[in-house]
Amino acid sequence: MITTINNKHKKLNFSSEREQSQACLNSAEHEKNQGRKVLNVPNLRFPEFQGEWEKCKLGDLCNVLMCKRILASQTNTEEGVPFYKIGTIGNAPDAYISKELFDDYKTKYNYPHKGEVMITCAGTVGKCVIYDGKDAYYQDSNIVWIDNPSQCISNSFLYHLLAKVDWRKLNSTTIIRIYNDDLRNLKLSYPQIEEQQKISRLLSFLDERIATQNKIIDKLQSLIRGIRNDVFGKFRKSVGVNAMVGEVLSYEQPQPYIVEDTEYTAEGIPVLTANKAFVLGYTSETDGIYDKGDCIIFDDFTLDCKYVDFPFKVKSSAIKILTAKDKELLRYTFEFMKYLDLSTDEHKRHYIAETQNQELFLPTAQVVRTIAHAFSALSSRMKTVTKQRDLFELQKQYLLRQMFI
Repeated sequence: MITTINNKHKKLNFSSEREQSQACLNSAEHEKNQGRKVLNVPNLRFPEFQGEWEKCKLGDLCNVLMCKRILASQTNTEEGVPFYKIGTIGNAPDAYISKELFDDYKTKYNYPHKGEVMITCAGTVGKCVIYDGKDAYYQDSNIVWIDNPSQCISNSFLYHLLAKVDWRKLNSTTIIRIYNDDLRNLKLSYPQIEEQQKISRLLSFLDERIATQNKIIDKLQSLIRGIRNDVFGKFRKSVGVNAMVGEVLSYEQPQPYIVEDTEYTAEGIPVLTANKAFVLGYTSETDGIYDKGDCIIFDDFTLDCKYVDFPFKVKSSAIKILTAKDKELLRYTFEFMKYLDLSTDEHKRHYIAETQNQELFLPTAQVVRTIAHAFSALSSRMKTVTKQRDLFELQKQYLLRQMFI
């Protein structure tokens, strides 16, 4: 069933297949712009809820707490209770403390309750994680949690509310840090608990979809790495070294394609880098666009590389643009370079002096085509899954902006 809501300002179309993901959203703009006082309501709202949201500071309802300090000498890298730091919270731990120390500190000092929101205050500031109740300890001051005794704001609603905060606006220092007073003085608005719960269910459903797509991406990446290792490991023995990378790839300097204005736009021609970020943003510039077909962009300093099959511009002169006589040979050589897993600690240009002289295992043209087509199919699948994940993330960011004040 498709439900449509009309008002003076917005028309929203959506399906009602599942409550969390496809419930009706009602624009609240008409409440704000009818010649009376501006009401404290969000732009988008479920239709069954009315009235203004409450205003407060986070410290009016909640406490900001942290664990007891753990010394480096009290940790190990092998066994015990996980000890999370700002770089590992939400992921696998790389340090542990003894069970005896954990039990002692958990009894004597502050410790989070299951469901409470934990937040990183240094490094990657503002990363939120919901404490799952499992035994673990956390780096003091760099990781805090929101002790929420009143429950006027549900923990799940608070988790999503904190996710939309731009922590960079809290202070003007070069190295951003969230202080406890920043959290206590954070101004926020919240509705009745029933509306909080419905908003949280919708956003949590999107989180689940994003997590599912990320798992698929991880599995695909693992599959691709495994196939690379298997194929090129066998070619090392059966084919052997019979070419150099520079014999099958030509390179072009990037200067004609460097973007002039680094104030990027939301759409236009992609501006690329060869490192993990890949797409830095977009530009409206119409000159100096690389549109000669498929290529590899190679970072001369980090040795990272990306396969590109669309028009683009680049940010840096550190990029080399690599091409081959046909797409199959280009794809095959790209996968071989990824198999080599090139890396360096030296800050210098590498391609001409070193990388193009890398030994290559080059089988017959028919085998090259078969391998290239297989990897191209996997790459296409990866693009589809990643695009779906990115769409879910865009939907979530839109709802965070529109459904909160």
